[in-house]
Amino acid sequence: MKTLRDPKRKPTHPGEMLREDVLPALNMTQAEFAKRLDVSRLTVSELLLEKRGMSADMAVRVGKLTNTTPESWLRMQYALDLWLLEREPKRYRNIEPIAA
Repeated sequence: MKTLRDPKRKPTHPGEMLREDVLPALNMTQAEFAKRLDVSRLTVSELLLEKRGMSADMAVRVGKLTNTTPESWLRMQYALDLWLLEREPKRYRNIEPIAA
């Protein structure tokens, strides 16, 4: 599937989207966000600071709270994860393709 996104540009971390767009639009603190998600403030802080990825569980929680889909949050994380892994060619250098 072809994408319109520039493949050289690092995809946006879901935590950045929450930190820069969602929380300010909701006029909500990290503490209130954590409470409404029923997770620890540390969990939210690590996500917003991009020290933690968006898990499926968190995507469901965020989706439910913000009236969005969990899939949209997971797609953001998936795009970022793949982009980062594609920049580590040495990690996969010992894997030989199967001959057709």
